[in-house]
Amino acid sequence: MSLHLYDTASRSLRRFDPLHPGTASIYLCGLTVQGPPHIGHVRNWVTIDILRRWLQHEGLEVTLVRNVTDIDDKILTKAADAGEPWWALAFRNERNIAAAERALGVLPPSYEPRATGHVPEMITLMQRLIDAGHAYAADGDVYFDVASWPRYGELSGQKVDEMQAAGDSAGDDRKRDPRDFALWKSAKPGEPSWPTPWGDGRPGWHLECSAMATKYLGPSFDIHGGGLDLVFPHHENEIAQSAAAGDGFARYWLHNGLLTMAGEKMSKSLGNTLQVHEMVRHWRPVELRYYLGAAHYRSTMEYSEAALQDAAAAYRRVENFVARASTLVEDTGGAVPDAFGRALDDDLGVPAALAVLHDTVRAGNTALDAGAVETVREALGQVHAMCSVLGIWPGDWAETSSGAADVVDALVQVALEQRTAARARKDWAAADAIRDQLTAAGVQIEDTPEGPRWSLETTEGRR
Repeated sequence: MSLHLYDTASRSLRRFDPLHPGTASIYLCGLTVQGPPHIGHVRNWVTIDILRRWLQHEGLEVTLVRNVTDIDDKILTKAADAGEPWWALAFRNERNIAAAERALGVLPPSYEPRATGHVPEMITLMQRLIDAGHAYAADGDVYFDVASWPRYGELSGQKVDEMQAAGDSAGDDRKRDPRDFALWKSAKPGEPSWPTPWGDGRPGWHLECSAMATKYLGPSFDIHGGGLDLVFPHHENEIAQSAAAGDGFARYWLHNGLLTMAGEKMSKSLGNTLQVHEMVRHWRPVELRYYLGAAHYRSTMEYSEAALQDAAAAYRRVENFVARASTLVEDTGGAVPDAFGRALDDDLGVPAALAVLHDTVRAGNTALDAGAVETVREALGQVHAMCSVLGIWPGDWAETSSGAADVVDALVQVALEQRTAARARKDWAAADAIRDQLTAAGVQIEDTPEGPRWSLETTEGRR
């Protein structure tokens, strides 16, 4: 292959040479399922999806693993605040992830392991680190000994002497060094826990990814992906604990830039999120996908509705050409232009690849106006090939018409108004019956301080 990717670890553009010829293995850090995904999360998914599709186009068999962090301090806190079991909140949001993934045309992972399902592998990894002198147990907690690993900081470029305390557990006074990070957290009253040789407890965030990546991809694999905000401490800790245990771990580290609003990282804690299930009620999913994938993956994107409108208009130009051309010629397929391939081979250069796509669309429209049938057929085949790699081929997007969507919205709003009225008069049986009927019809209801919100959940592909 001639694909080159920017590797965070070496801070350089490196030729991609798979560990095993004919295959590619990718681990992508998934979400902590404390809430529904927002479009900042999905930018990361779309980036990796385009990479995956390009690798497959080039003949590689791709295995993609994306984990689910289904136990975490934030999950426990939010579940307690909502008065529901932690596992119920986690599973509901896991289903929200699957729905968002389908809505944006992201191919599902080959494997999507949950943290709670891989405690035995975590115990084994901790034991290996303890035996090697790189971890220690302290009153039920287990910590990674940062001072024991001279290479700590190599991924992020930070100096150990300048680092602050890890601050990732309540038992910081039990650490040998404030910078040591928790591999395992001892059990607290009322919290879920699992038995280990060092006491009952639950995993630390960093430990789970190393355990699951090597479980499904082996001690060494090709690419580890994630957002730029994960470089430190999460990915730094992953590479330290894995390498210290003797694993080769990831050979390439791929990090995408962040999606910001008003200059700040999009995050639930700041309240500046744009949740996917809300966005696709106002924008066609394929146009949202086009927007999220259009900028170079390593650049920072500042969200604006105007930019999204421009992206939607650009996609419609492609869509209109396909519709016009399809009335004249049969789509017999085609190859991607060389310039398109060179663009993606240059660190997944989607902006340059899109320029080739739109040049081909313009040439195709000119040929249509001139009645040049063979030129139109060639352009349509090339557009099909390029759009398939980018995940935006119009033929793959069967969508509900906006008129039908408006009717559905109106009907659901009527039902929600009836439910609100029933709750106001404390007729809980009637309110619950309305909610159950909506749920049975595939409508998810979320009660928020601003009132109830709804989204559609399909049965296809539920995990």
